[in-house]
Amino acid sequence: MRTGRRNRTALAGAALAVVALLSTSACGGSGGGGGSGDGKTLTLWHYESPDSAMGTAWNEAIKEFEASHPGVKVKFEEKGFEQIQKTASMVLNSHDAPDVMEYNKGNATAGLLAKQGLLTDLSSQVTSHGWDKEISPSVAAVGRYDAKGVMGSGNWYGVPNYAEFTLAYYNKDLFAKYHLAPPKTLAELTADMDVFVAHGITPLANAGAEYIAQQYLYQLALSKADRSWVDAYQLYKGKTDFHDAAWTYAAQTFADWVKKGYFGKTSSGLKAEDAGTAFLSGKTPILFSGTWWFGRFESEAKFDWGTFRWPDSNLTPGSGGNLWVVPKGAKNKQLAYDFIDITMKKQVQNILGNKGGVPVAADPAAITDPKAKDLNSTFADLSRSDALAFYPDWPVPGFYDVLVSETQKLITSSEDPNAYLSHLQKAYDEGKPAS
Repeated sequence: MRTGRRNRTALAGAALAVVALLSTSACGGSGGGGGSGDGKTLTLWHYESPDSAMGTAWNEAIKEFEASHPGVKVKFEEKGFEQIQKTASMVLNSHDAPDVMEYNKGNATAGLLAKQGLLTDLSSQVTSHGWDKEISPSVAAVGRYDAKGVMGSGNWYGVPNYAEFTLAYYNKDLFAKYHLAPPKTLAELTADMDVFVAHGITPLANAGAEYIAQQYLYQLALSKADRSWVDAYQLYKGKTDFHDAAWTYAAQTFADWVKKGYFGKTSSGLKAEDAGTAFLSGKTPILFSGTWWFGRFESEAKFDWGTFRWPDSNLTPGSGGNLWVVPKGAKNKQLAYDFIDITMKKQVQNILGNKGGVPVAADPAAITDPKAKDLNSTFADLSRSDALAFYPDWPVPGFYDVLVSETQKLITSSEDPNAYLSHLQKAYDEGKPAS
C-alpha cells in the first residue's frame, strides 16, 4: 500500500485541508504545461517522518540541492499520507500544485493521475539523466503507465528511487523467553503462535482500519499463487477470480486465525501506527509489515528484534518505493528534475541504505549497518527471483477502502469468507478498466 500503506500525521486537519483544496481548485485550470515560475523556489511535498530512512535522506538531498543551486530555496511542506491520497486530484488541478511531490504508486493512484493528465511525462528526463540505468525493471514497473493508467509499460510518470517490501518483524526476547526460533515453515509459524496464545499473548500486531490487515490476507493468498496470478490481478493479464484456491485459502485462513486468537478482535478499529507501537511496546511478538518501519524500530525498540521472510511463499507484497512526480502544472519543472537527480546520487542513496531504507543506486560497500546490509541483501534476492507482488489495493481506484471495510468484517466475524470474496470481486470488476 502506499495504497493506504502508511499513516502519517497531517500538519493540518483533514477537514481544513479539503476545504482549502476545494477553494483553490475552484480557481485553477487544467494544469496545462505549468505556470511561469520564479526559478528561485522549489516547492516540495512529501509525507516521510523526519527520522525515517527516507525523511533523513530527503533532508540531505534538500541541503545538497540548495548548496548546488545558489539563491534557490526549497519550500518544503510535510503532508499527511491520507491527506495527499484523498486530495491529490483536486490540488494538482489548481494553481497550488507543488513543483515535485512524493506520491503513491499503482494503477489506482499515480496511474489514475497520469490518465487524467495531471502528471508530467518524465520519459525524456529519465533517459537523459540515466535514471533508467540505475532502476531495475521490477522497481521501474511502478513508475511507468500506459494510456489507461495501468502500470508496467508506457511513459515514465514517476521516479522510484528506493524500493520496499514486506517481511515479519519479530521480538527476539519474547521468542527466547518461550524457547522459540524464527519459523522456517508455515507449520512452525502457527506452532509458535499457538505457544503465545497459550500464554495469553496475541501473536500478531494488526490494524484493520488501515493497510496492515489486508496485507496479511494478501500474503496468505500469495503463498498459494504464482507470477501469472499476480499479473492477472495487478496488470489485467488474465482473469481474476476471487473464489479461486489462493483467495479462498487466504480468506478462510485469516478468519480461522481470528478465531484462534492470532489477531486481536479489537484490532478491527486500529490504525497502522497502533500496530507499530504494539510491537514497539515489547508485548506483541510479531508484526508483518513493510520495510518503512525498519529505521524506526532500529532507533526506538528497547528489545532485541530481527526479521524473517514469510515462510512457504515465493512471493511477497513489495515494489519500487513511492514516486517522485512532477505535476503537470508545476511552475519550476527544471528545478524539480534537478532535485530528483540529487536523490539518485550515491551520497543520498548511501544514507538511505544505512538508515534502514532500500536504495536503488547505493554503493553496497557503503552500507555498513549489519541489519541494513541484511535487509538490502534480502531485497536483492527478492528482486533477482521476481518475487515482488505489489500491494493488494492497487488494481482499481477505490479498492483500498473496500479492502479496509471488508477485512474489518472478517476480524469482527460479522462476514464469512465467501461473502467477503464476493464483495471484493464486485468492487474489482466494477473498477477494472474496459479492455
